[in-house]
Amino acid sequence: MMLRVLVIDDEPLARRGVVARLARHADVEIVGECATAAEAIRAIAAQAPDLLFLDVRMPGLDGFELLRQLPPPQRPQVVFLTAYERFALRAFDAEAVDYLLKPIDDERFDRALERVRTARRARLPAVPAPGDDMGQARYPARFSVRIGRRLVVVHVADIDWIEAIGDYCGLHVGKQVQLVRETLQQLESRLDPALFVRVHRSAIVRITRVAELRAATNRDALARLHDGTVLKVSRTYSEALRRALGR
Repeated sequence: MMLRVLVIDDEPLARRGVVARLARHADVEIVGECATAAEAIRAIAAQAPDLLFLDVRMPGLDGFELLRQLPPPQRPQVVFLTAYERFALRAFDAEAVDYLLKPIDDERFDRALERVRTARRARLPAVPAPGDDMGQARYPARFSVRIGRRLVVVHVADIDWIEAIGDYCGLHVGKQVQLVRETLQQLESRLDPALFVRVHRSAIVRITRVAELRAATNRDALARLHDGTVLKVSRTYSEALRRALGR
């Protein structure tokens, strides 16, 4: 499913950077670029984009004011762009999917786009399965992890892999590991199988994080992730991972 994107930023260099990063993704169609909120409002009415990459500070109306001009049914998903951290809380109050600081990091940009895809799938109507009047359950876009008195939100789009740790599961997000009190089997049933695959009785991996699959002994395999992590892939699950990587 194509993702129709409108890029809104008063800086031409910033727009070119976003467009260049979007061009790496086959499921993205760039429907236009705008330098002002007034241009953007006209383009949104004409093009009906699915997603806005939206600068916060622009001449005239800023990004938040632009969104307030749009009727909620016509409001696309939004990823805010800004050089200022202080706007982060306002961005999420405006129900933005993500918030990127300039200068933009390539890996962080790709994670933001993956969050958009995950959120978009969650917004689509459930498709009834044969004989199932209730339809398929939607997959969660985030998990809440309690650490002492704090509640930490882990976005599913940020998870690299998951491992079983006793009565818990460890959600690996970059160099951090957040623990949730669920079994691996419970988590596997809640995750989108188009995005995650079981590779071992104690591990699940995000398919797009796998950089290399190498044969090992006894028909097992080793999966190397983009960050260098190496996971054992048991022969029970190796064929499913190969099929997923082939897709």
